[in-house]
Amino acid sequence: MCPHAPRAAARAGVASGDAQPVERRARVLILAIDQGTTGTTCLVVDDRLRAVGRGYREIRQSFPRPGWVEHDPDEIWVSVEQTAAAALAEAGVGADDLAAIGITNQRETTVVWERATGRPVHPAIVWQDRRTAERCAELPALLIRERTGLVPDPYFSATKLEWILARTELPTRELAFGTIDSWLVWKLTAGSTHVTDVTNASRTMLLDLAAGAWDDELLELFGVDRAVLPEVVRSSAVIGEATLLGARVPIAGIAGDQQAALFGQGCFTPGEAKATYGTGTFVLVALGEDAGASADGLLTTAAAVAPGGAPQYAAEGAVLVGGAALQWLRDGLGVIESASESERLATSVESTDGVTFVPALTGLGSPQWRPDARGLISGLTRGTTRAHLVRAALEAVAHQVADVLDALPLEVGALRADGGATANGFLMQLQADLAGCPVEVAADADATALGAAALAGLAVGTWSDPDEVAALIRRGARFEPRMGGDEVEHMRAEWRETLRRVLL
Repeated sequence: MCPHAPRAAARAGVASGDAQPVERRARVLILAIDQGTTGTTCLVVDDRLRAVGRGYREIRQSFPRPGWVEHDPDEIWVSVEQTAAAALAEAGVGADDLAAIGITNQRETTVVWERATGRPVHPAIVWQDRRTAERCAELPALLIRERTGLVPDPYFSATKLEWILARTELPTRELAFGTIDSWLVWKLTAGSTHVTDVTNASRTMLLDLAAGAWDDELLELFGVDRAVLPEVVRSSAVIGEATLLGARVPIAGIAGDQQAALFGQGCFTPGEAKATYGTGTFVLVALGEDAGASADGLLTTAAAVAPGGAPQYAAEGAVLVGGAALQWLRDGLGVIESASESERLATSVESTDGVTFVPALTGLGSPQWRPDARGLISGLTRGTTRAHLVRAALEAVAHQVADVLDALPLEVGALRADGGATANGFLMQLQADLAGCPVEVAADADATALGAAALAGLAVGTWSDPDEVAALIRRGARFEPRMGGDEVEHMRAEWRETLRRVLL
């Protein structure tokens, strides 16, 4: 029995009558920390890969200038403490009942802090931020593409780090850089561990993807001293000991949110694909051990690997604005009160009545990669209602995912879907129609957090191999394509025309 398993769960029970005592198997519990763009979720996950406790807290979004997006790193840390406590309380256990901690995080978001004090020297620059677009236009695209599998874009961490370092007078040796995973590990270990896993490192524009190591030529290009960088570690391994809510618990799994979702969806075989519908929408397709050449408009990225496994890769399409379009309709325009009402509104009308919405609110990601692009709503008339706008926003999410699937060099047999928006049946059916393949919704919307838990559990022996994890993954609704080909092509043509106007 794992020494961190709940002590109460190990007690034997006695049935009534003449029944003999029955030994109850102790539950093994893992805390999954899912630190996302709009909020932090913590799950207490058992050895059946089921959440038995959950906590959630939104975090503030800051927009100091057009195109700039920032978070408060200290607020992020407090949100982790609070949601971990809430998840443990709901599960009815304490932190000392945990076998391990797994971390997954919004990727590319950049934090720089003082090593001596742990004080951030600047607000975290979020992955959506566009402030370094001009700098990215100057970068050697071919070098970055061949070395990192990425494209020069302000989405990634390197130019964010360069920007912050240029505005601090502290010597590099006194500073630490990390994406959100590094920041959380630093805080959990009271500054004793400065690491990032290979999936997050592969999103920085500083990692040689084939070597899995920081690249000297890229460090020189961005003026980054190795002294500021975290150590690159495997996604599934014990990398330190956390002190959380009075208990000491091993940190045993780390992966960027999209790679964690790929793992949590059981996409281990080349060609298996998932889409996570969150603030952005991200499509990843497993490539196996051979990264190959990046498909036009898509990225090649490191995938999370179980202990002892060979390096794995994935092709990725990054849609920068997915659920954020609905958030903008709610917070920016006041068109809706909550994202949950979007399905009702969308299905209250038969179509968008000619309205098309390209939500390039923070530029365009895959496959166009245009940080200078701006959003456009076309086809407005006096008859346009908020229902038409909401439906157009949902259609935009599905169109952008279809664009990514069209850019793939291989055919996807089925698309596994997770994230909060998968509760929207209208969107999932439309996605199946536009993609021309079945959409399989995860039974657990928190597949990202479950992926982090699985990686941690594999590292501490809760499960023996990925096949054992895959057997525990539960599937929900399945949506088959049912829209006629002519109707699909008409919708796609209207979308492409409006997109063309955005790209002019």
